[in-house]
Amino acid sequence: MSVIEDRLKELGLTLPPPKKFDKSNRTGCVQVGNILYVSGHARELGDLPGLKKRGKVGSEISEADGYINARAVALGIFSTLKAHAGDLDRVKRIIRLFGMVNAAPNFERMAFVIDGASDLFFEVLGPEAGQHARSAVGVAELPHRAPVEINGEFEMQG
Repeated sequence: MSVIEDRLKELGLTLPPPKKFDKSNRTGCVQVGNILYVSGHARELGDLPGLKKRGKVGSEISEADGYINARAVALGIFSTLKAHAGDLDRVKRIIRLFGMVNAAPNFERMAFVIDGASDLFFEVLGPEAGQHARSAVGVAELPHRAPVEINGEFEMQG
């Protein structure tokens, strides 16, 4: 088992199955050189306590629930990374996350919600590899009423 998977286990976390697409015109990630571009993840969620898989943050679900959802989305991204790389220890660092929050009108705390993912990557990868650039935006809707969708770029080792 990899160092990263050991760290996830220490945190009591289990990877969900990797993202699957119902059409062959897209994939969970594409690697160009040593950069892995990860598609938007929203519904590839494991089971975290308190996880609500549908709803608008700020009206149907709380921002704390949104934080848990973003954390679960990050676990889904780890699954995609593992499926692509074979070994999570090939992840050299996270470069950037782009987080979208299905936000109720006047909800302004998208950064707090996406911190669920940022915090998990930082906890698992450590301060050097886990610190990253990030955007957190609110959107009117997301597919399947997902509370959060996140994509990102990762630097990979040979």
